[in-house]
Amino acid sequence: MANGGGGGSSSGGGGGGGSGLRMSSNIHANHLSLDASSSSSSSSSSSSSSSSSSVHEPKMDALIIPVTMEVPCDSRGQRMWWAFLASSMVTFFGGLFIILLWRTLKYLWTVCCHCGGKTKEAQKINNGSSQADGTLKPVDEKEEAVAAEVGWMTSVKDWAGVMISAQTLTGRVLVVLVFALSIGALVIYFIDSSNPIESCQNFYKDFTLQIDMAFNVFFLLYFGLRFIAANDKLWFWLEVNSVVDFFTVPPVFVSVYLNRSWLGLRFLRALRLIQFSEILQFLNILKTSNSIKLVNLLSIFISTWLTAAGFIHLVENSGDPWENFQNNQALTYWECVYLLMVTMSTVGYGDVYAKTTLGRLFMVFFILGGLAMFASYVPEIIELIGNRKKYGGSYSAVSGRKHIVVCGHITLESVSNFLKDFLHKDRDDVNVEIVFLHNISPNLELEALFKRHFTQVEFYQGSVLNPHDLARVKIESADACLILANKYCADPDAEDASNIMRVISIKNYHPKIRIITQMLQYHNKAHLLNIPSWNWKEGDDAICLAELKLGFIAQSCLAQGLSTMLANLFSMRSFIKIEEDTWQKYYLEGVSNEMYTEYLSSAFVGLSFPTVCELCFVKLKLLMIAIEYKSANRESRSRKRILINPGNHLKIQEGTLGFFIASDAKEVKRAFFYCKACHDDITDPKRIKKCGCKRPKMSIYKRMRRACCFDCGRSERDCSCMSGRVRGNVDTLERAFPLSSVSVNDCSTSFRAFEDEQPSTLSPKKKQRNGGMRNSPNSSPKLMRHDPLLIPGNDQIDNMDSNVKKYDSTGMFHWCAPKEIEKVILTRSEAAMTVLSGHVVVCIFGDVSSALIGLRNLVMPLRASNFHYHELKHIVFVGSIEYLKREWETLHNFPKVSILPGTPLSRADLRAVNINLCDMCVILSANQNNIDDTSLQDKECILASLNIKSMQFDDSIGVLQANSQGFTPPGMDRSSPDNSPVHGMLRQPSITTGVNIPIITELVNDTNVQFLDQDDDDDPDTELYLTQPFACGTAFAVSVLDSLMSATYFNDNILTLIRTLVTGGATPELEALIAEENALRGGYSTPQTLANRDRCRVAQLALLDGPFADLGDGGCYGDLFCKALKTYNMLCFGIYRLRDAHLSTPSQCTKRYVITNPPYEFELVPTDLIFCLMQFDHNAGQSRASLSHSSHSSQSSSKKSSSVHSIPSTANRQNRPKSRESRDKQKYVQEERL
Repeated sequence: MANGGGGGSSSGGGGGGGSGLRMSSNIHANHLSLDASSSSSSSSSSSSSSSSSSVHEPKMDALIIPVTMEVPCDSRGQRMWWAFLASSMVTFFGGLFIILLWRTLKYLWTVCCHCGGKTKEAQKINNGSSQADGTLKPVDEKEEAVAAEVGWMTSVKDWAGVMISAQTLTGRVLVVLVFALSIGALVIYFIDSSNPIESCQNFYKDFTLQIDMAFNVFFLLYFGLRFIAANDKLWFWLEVNSVVDFFTVPPVFVSVYLNRSWLGLRFLRALRLIQFSEILQFLNILKTSNSIKLVNLLSIFISTWLTAAGFIHLVENSGDPWENFQNNQALTYWECVYLLMVTMSTVGYGDVYAKTTLGRLFMVFFILGGLAMFASYVPEIIELIGNRKKYGGSYSAVSGRKHIVVCGHITLESVSNFLKDFLHKDRDDVNVEIVFLHNISPNLELEALFKRHFTQVEFYQGSVLNPHDLARVKIESADACLILANKYCADPDAEDASNIMRVISIKNYHPKIRIITQMLQYHNKAHLLNIPSWNWKEGDDAICLAELKLGFIAQSCLAQGLSTMLANLFSMRSFIKIEEDTWQKYYLEGVSNEMYTEYLSSAFVGLSFPTVCELCFVKLKLLMIAIEYKSANRESRSRKRILINPGNHLKIQEGTLGFFIASDAKEVKRAFFYCKACHDDITDPKRIKKCGCKRPKMSIYKRMRRACCFDCGRSERDCSCMSGRVRGNVDTLERAFPLSSVSVNDCSTSFRAFEDEQPSTLSPKKKQRNGGMRNSPNSSPKLMRHDPLLIPGNDQIDNMDSNVKKYDSTGMFHWCAPKEIEKVILTRSEAAMTVLSGHVVVCIFGDVSSALIGLRNLVMPLRASNFHYHELKHIVFVGSIEYLKREWETLHNFPKVSILPGTPLSRADLRAVNINLCDMCVILSANQNNIDDTSLQDKECILASLNIKSMQFDDSIGVLQANSQGFTPPGMDRSSPDNSPVHGMLRQPSITTGVNIPIITELVNDTNVQFLDQDDDDDPDTELYLTQPFACGTAFAVSVLDSLMSATYFNDNILTLIRTLVTGGATPELEALIAEENALRGGYSTPQTLANRDRCRVAQLALLDGPFADLGDGGCYGDLFCKALKTYNMLCFGIYRLRDAHLSTPSQCTKRYVITNPPYEFELVPTDLIFCLMQFDHNAGQSRASLSHSSHSSQSSSKKSSSVHSIPSTANRQNRPKSRESRDKQKYVQEERL
């Protein structure tokens, strides 16, 4: 037959190739009549037999059919499809028969061996052990041979399993290669489907057949590996992939043998598409369950669709065998694909349909399964595609542009507040892209917010707990990661735990990333400090909202209105201009100021801090309040420290960083660009810009001479302060000590006598009204060659016994031995029989189930060690004893603390603690977050505030003033030992109504501020900082702390400065100690710890009387600034003014508002209170040392506080000197420690 086939294909001169072309041109030959086709078939058959006698007679005459133009290569019209099909069927059923036969024989062999083993066992027992040894020896040899044979087969099987598994690189490459070749074979089928179903092809000339042959040889080898590795050969033989190989591989070899091609069942290669998802998983492309499921559904749907289309294409183009293949129709493969789709979708247009019986029968069964698959798969596929994350991409970093990642509590409110401050126009050009990462897709409002800032904001859906999502947002290249907290959550500890886990996840992925996170509770801050990769020195910061919130409120207890001023300083606010002469005009002018940092020009090197501060205020229109000091002590744990108004003993070094209050960042650049040679005669500060001067490094002599001449107001040529002998000594000093480690000290004590009456040349006013005030004891320290922070006079800080523990181990806070809570509890009658005056009343709402708010953060600033003991304000808590017992563990080491069990809504409890005589009433609530309705979250605080304001009191303050110091308890005396006006406290006027009681109320919801003042005209939609209660310092909301996130990112020193201001001196060392023990530890006084007391404090300076009274009536703020700075080293930075002070008619309103950093020409009024930073007075507590110390030592054993005493007898009152009575009536300064 091979020879005949070959002759047939080569006869006629054209061969098989020509017949294929003829068939293509006569594809519609089936339209001829049956008779014509029969006659042509007979003639062609006779001519073929006469021309070639070597052709064998066919053995199956029943399959002789009339030949149409579809089979031009066969001269006798014989179809060979059965040969291709038979090769596949014989392979399949033959292999199946062999496997079944093998299993049957194996089973029979196992049964026979089992029976034979029992017989041999019986014989072994009967014949004895001696014979058994001889008979068992050959058996053992056979067993060893079988074991060796099994081991060899097992190794081959394991090798084959490794080759086809995806666990190794070779296996993955092989699996992927087989899939790719299967798709290639399917593509070859698509190409050949345009040819007839059966055609003659020469293997040596047909390129596609050669490629298909190579593919199938590889498939055959892979089939062998799979067969060897299969554990169950029968199950393997019936697998889908095996069936595909049976009906696609053998026909290719038959095609080569017969030089004839038959499309046949090659469409079954489409079933390989089912493995597409597995291949993608091997390549690590598919990772999520949704993507795997989607690819699975698509691959099953498409493979079934293409396979069914191939079957329809086969039967419709071939026809029914029992109809002699005459009922066929010419359909392309893609028309069959279209037919199957409209059939599955139940549309059925009718333009293409099956004509053959086999095709229609197949359609009957397929429409059942296809319709079910279409109805279930397609909706699920659409749902998976529709549910794909809209924000599921990856961030693409932009070259030259940094990006930050913001995560945590992402809501419309938190994001809008963050973006409003982060992207404020007062900042320099913010070349930072903000990437938000959250596991919940944004709502429509938040999405609209992102679109408005699309140039700088991107959102991605995911979780920071998932490393894959961290990789998507490029956390390893991010400049920082900011974590926002939900300030209104019901469980603060759970929220903190979530943020701590976010920090752990991020640090685990990239330990070097800078993280700034919000924390709600102070005690949870310790968990962050205990994370090994957490490093505050590298910029990691935790903004504890409870610590800062209560710290701000504590500062208001010492200087009312300070919380508002500080909150406005680190928040970016735009300037709102008001033409009318109202209090809002001056308040908003101060609101536009913010806190900035800038390096000081080298022109300031060698000058004292007050000198530079005065120059910046007068000439540069900048207010410098602090510097970053680099200690020369290399053994210091923290060489860089932020010093607030350090005084004239400290000189500016090269590269000193200054902290400024200004309206925008461009103004602060003046401090960096200032040049004495170029800008000395410039009066407009806007003209101070970068000059072209070369600034050589000055010698220590040059710097000290410049400082000397600057202070005395003379030029360097005319100044004779430094003689040749002094210069020689300085040269020796310069050789002995490097410039970087020598502090250039005040020339007034080192080289010349400072003249107090010498006016400043910086002041635009020609005359200074100094009022003949003498210098403070600390105005002229001596020359020191050690760390400037160790100020002279520290050895005289206290004469107490060094064995008494008065301060904590860091020396930053007053400390006492732990007290039992029962010893500090006051009953209502006990409180009523005592005199409480000038104290702090804390009204706290809470119960046994309320979340702790951390009252320690409120008490610590009030117990700062830079207060003398007699200056400490007594603190009285009014609230539930069950709640206070839970807080007491963190409060029992602080002196002068009492508790009155009761409720802040009880007027009897409030009168018992003399609330009309307190310096401040604080209203807090621990139940705010337990209410879902935001309008009701502050109901307790609002009710308590309105209740106090509606109370009426007798004129008891007049009685107290008449009895003078007889009613003032020891340790609570407001007069200064040396009678200096700057060391006293402002005596409050008589209070007969609760409206005049100083109150600060904590709010959760900003909009509830409208309910605090019944007589204001604030719009409910007004922002918090624009409302009257906030401007007056009587309301504080935690939302104002949101601005600290962006402020800390741009400058981490800002957070350190704010924390230093509001916490009373909390340091990283102290936080580490609290994280270790969760309690303050007492320590003995040492020179190092006592030196920590010498830090600045805030005071409110009264202009009504005292050394600055002459400036209070129409004087300029700039004159007051210069006089206070030069005379007392006091740095003024704001005004606390009566609300109606601008009115020409007198008003009874006692409300005040805050004015931040007024200009030089700002006019003062006598009722103003000036916010100022004043130095620590070492001598203020000397005259009362014995009294305060003795009361301090007996504090732990006394049930009542040492500042609370019973009313003394009348005889004692008469013996009081009258001079003290007159001294009590003076107006003094309200002090506050930093």
